[in-house]
Amino acid sequence: MKQAKLLTEPEFRRLTAIVNSLRYPTRNHTIIALSFYAGLRACEIAALRVGDVFDESGGVKDTIYLSADQTKGSDSGSVLVNSKLRRQLLKFAKQYPVHTSNISAPLLFSAKGGGFTAQTIVNLFKRLYKMAGIDGASSHSGRRQFVTQLADRGINARLVQVLARHKHLSTTQRYIDVNENALRNAVELLN
Repeated sequence: MKQAKLLTEPEFRRLTAIVNSLRYPTRNHTIIALSFYAGLRACEIAALRVGDVFDESGGVKDTIYLSADQTKGSDSGSVLVNSKLRRQLLKFAKQYPVHTSNISAPLLFSAKGGGFTAQTIVNLFKRLYKMAGIDGASSHSGRRQFVTQLADRGINARLVQVLARHKHLSTTQRYIDVNENALRNAVELLN
């Protein structure tokens, strides 16, 4: 199975610029942040409710709990919210205060006002990557980048597995990009 492309820094900047130029930039940056900074799958992003992410007072929760019906494989799980994702979620809440005050509403909304489906998330990523001129990227690129960046920063593979919510370590290992730069950095640790 072909792996989703990892984005280079210039590609990520192009993606950001495209999102800034379109309608609903705050919403779309939030979708990207959920993928790249939390490693969420398209189906999980689409399934989020306001109350999964925000508490009753409008604050961002430290942990997003996903029920079995919100995940792939029907296994519940938890997602830790890092500072980059928290900042983006706070921007989202500030931009859409009425929307985020309804804890039972879908977190993300379409132009028609309804929630997203997994397929509309996939299609949105596809459209954004195409507009940014990024070939080979998919809705899974952010999740793969999340896993690879953790591994590149020396995070223990077992911890990465738990953060990615994979049942098997071998699945996590397939996500991690092995490239010459990573190999060189690894051997330099011996100096």
